[in-house]
Amino acid sequence: MQNSQPQPKNPWIGVIYIVVSALFYSLMSLFVRLAGDLPVFQKSFFRNLVASFLGLGILLKSRSLKMKKGSLPSLLARSIAGTVGILCNFYAIDRMNISDASILNKLAPFFSIVFSAFLLREKASAKDWILVAVAFSGALFVVKPSFDFSKSIPATLGVLGGLSAGLAYTFVRKLGKRGERNAVIVFFFSTFSCLTMLPFVIAQYEPMTWAQLGFLLLAGCSAGGAQLSVTAAYTYAQAKEISVYDYSQVLFTAIWGASFLGEFPDWWSVLGYAIIIGAAVIKAFSAHREKRGKTKEERG
Repeated sequence: MQNSQPQPKNPWIGVIYIVVSALFYSLMSLFVRLAGDLPVFQKSFFRNLVASFLGLGILLKSRSLKMKKGSLPSLLARSIAGTVGILCNFYAIDRMNISDASILNKLAPFFSIVFSAFLLREKASAKDWILVAVAFSGALFVVKPSFDFSKSIPATLGVLGGLSAGLAYTFVRKLGKRGERNAVIVFFFSTFSCLTMLPFVIAQYEPMTWAQLGFLLLAGCSAGGAQLSVTAAYTYAQAKEISVYDYSQVLFTAIWGASFLGEFPDWWSVLGYAIIIGAAVIKAFSAHREKRGKTKEERG
């Protein structure tokens, strides 16, 4: 008989899983770059193809492919936003330092604050809005706006990727509140993304070497490992307790960029990293203090 007791919370196990997830996502960025000069649709297709089979496997194991009633609109919205986010992120990865592209994608939690306020009616405090503004100011040091379109367009799309990911996370949160299973969300999004990109892949298809195919499949496996790790992380701890550790991805991508690609972020980018991560740390500690205060009130 299956044990129906809730799994005990352990924030430190959650931290380990979220760091492992960040490691996998950083490897995904590296493998996408190592796959070479291929159309972004082609790279995104193979990345999501692996995740689609992974989600299907989990659903088949559970012996249920059903989604909850009323989930379809949010699943579609999550999938559209997620697909746009991946395309923008991969475009930025191919044309920027991978650590720069990574930190711009990590603006997603701040965009989630904005979208949650409007879509989920979750009230954001004045401090939250200030931290959003601080994070975006940090992004300017990474983007370094200029009239050099070869640099400004990838950076702008990197920010758009973070915005799209933030919107996608907001709909994931909405689905989670409805009790929708994570495997359903992963499978629906990955399959939707593959199907919508397939015509573009066929139209722009570039022949691949075995090495390129291998790197794309490794990118897909890394993304799948990251999604599983994230899911595990949040069974042990709340997002408020561990989400800040997800920014370790920026450190990992900087290491891979220096080691394998000869990329070193300039001092302006490093300053931008510090501002964005600093805002995330303040946000995490504020959330932790709020939780501790509420716990004391309940006990008192």
